[in-house]
Amino acid sequence: MATSASFTEIQGQYLAFIHAYSLVMGQPPAEADMQRFFGVTPPSVHNMVKTLERLRLITRTPRQARSIAVLVPEDELPRLRQPIKITGTRY
Repeated sequence: MATSASFTEIQGQYLAFIHAYSLVMGQPPAEADMQRFFGVTPPSVHNMVKTLERLRLITRTPRQARSIAVLVPEDELPRLRQPIKITGTRY
């Protein structure tokens, strides 16, 4: 686990989203989920994920979908600036 993590505001929002989404949905988000939430392009999300991984703020398993795990302790994550809106029904 990383401690006393240092990250930018937007990196913190991505980390907070990944953490919150994982709690709410029971699995980490796909890059497409982050794209919809932040309203950015697929390359933007992919570059952010690669950056977070390079900074050792997240880990993921290569070639495995929805394998992102946040390495920053929950109490060091910022609050999301906007709520996660759940659409559809999960069974």
